[in-house]
Amino acid sequence: MKLSLLKRPFITAFILIFSISAPIFAKKNIAIDPDNLFPKVKLQTSKGVIIVELDRVKAPITVDNFLTYVVSGEYNNTVFHRIIAGFIAQGGAYDKDFTLKKSNGDIVNESGNGWKNVTGTIAMAKEMRPHTANRQFFFNLADNKTLDPGRKWGYAVFGSIVEGEEVIEAIGKVKTHYDEALGWEDVPVTPVFLIKATLLPAE
Repeated sequence: MKLSLLKRPFITAFILIFSISAPIFAKKNIAIDPDNLFPKVKLQTSKGVIIVELDRVKAPITVDNFLTYVVSGEYNNTVFHRIIAGFIAQGGAYDKDFTLKKSNGDIVNESGNGWKNVTGTIAMAKEMRPHTANRQFFFNLADNKTLDPGRKWGYAVFGSIVEGEEVIEAIGKVKTHYDEALGWEDVPVTPVFLIKATLLPAE
C-alpha cells in the first residue's frame, strides 16, 4: 500500500497516510499517568498492604504495561499462585478459581535497564523466550542473580517496594504444596489474594 500511495499527488498521499496512521499512533502512545516518572501503586493483599514505586525512566514499556492492568482493575481479586520461600512470589494472572485472565499481549523485554533482581524488587515473569512477558509479575524474596541478564536475556525489574516489606516477607513464608488438580508445585495451601491494585496520586 505504501508504494501505491507514492504514485499519487503528495497532498492526497499525506492526507491518506495521516488519516490511517494517526489513530494507530495515538493508540500506541497512550500512557497511564505519563508525566509521573516514578508512579506508586498500592497493592492490597490478604496479608497486608504493599506499596511499590515504579521506574518509568528505566522501564517505560514495562511500567505502562503494568499500570494498564492496574487502572483497568485486571489485577483485582487475583492470587499469588506461585510462592517459593527465599526466591519469588508470583501473581497477576489467575483469579480465585485459578482461571487464567485475559492478556493484552506480550511486551518487549527491558531486562537490560540497569535494575537487578534483588530483594524487594518487582519484575515481570516470562517464558523461556525473551519477549513473552504480559501480565504476570513477581517479587524477589532474595538477591536472585540468576534472573539478571548476561549472556542470555533476564527478567525485567521495573520497580521496588517502598512500604510493606514485612508483608511480602510474610507472603514468602506461607505454606505451599503440590496441587494435583493444577499439576503445579509451590501453590499456597491457603490462597494469598491481591485484593485490589490502585495507582496512587502523583506526589
